This record gives sequence, C-alpha cells and structure tokens, in this order.
Amino acid sequence: MDIAWIIAIYFVVWWLCLFMVLPFGIKSQAEGSTVVEGTEPGAPQRPMLIRKILITTVISAVVTALLFWGLSNPVIQEYWR
Repeated sequence: MDIAWIIAIYFVVWWLCLFMVLPFGIKSQAEGSTVVEGTEPGAPQRPMLIRKILITTVISAVVTALLFWGLSNPVIQEYWR
C-alpha cells in the first residue's frame, strides 16, 4: 500500500479520534468558580489541548495500525469474500 494512502487514512482517523477525545475532562466556567467577563459561561476553564492532542495521536496510531492489520490479515480477507 502506498505511503500516501496510509497518511490519508491516519489523518482521517486522527480527526475522528480528536473529536471523541475533546469532551473528556472538560469543566465549564459556569461549573467552576469564576466566569471571565465577555466569555461564554459554557466555555471550558482549562481545555488541556496539548494533552488531548498527544492522546489523540497515540490512539489514532493504534487504531490505524489495527485497521491496516485487519485489512491485510488473510483470515479476515477470506471471511469477507
């Protein structure tokens, strides 16, 4: 399989995983102690984006590897024929 296909599929999986990871651990300003003036009360206090990006990168690498393993596994290929 061409490296461009692998990168493209990894990119799609990465974005899907990011949207699944984003809501974890979020505490809104309204739930917390203070709401910064001029912001939405539902905005997160600490979004922790760098941590979530790193978690997303690891999860998407594992998911992509499992996806390609499944696609290249002869037992699974025979099952889908």
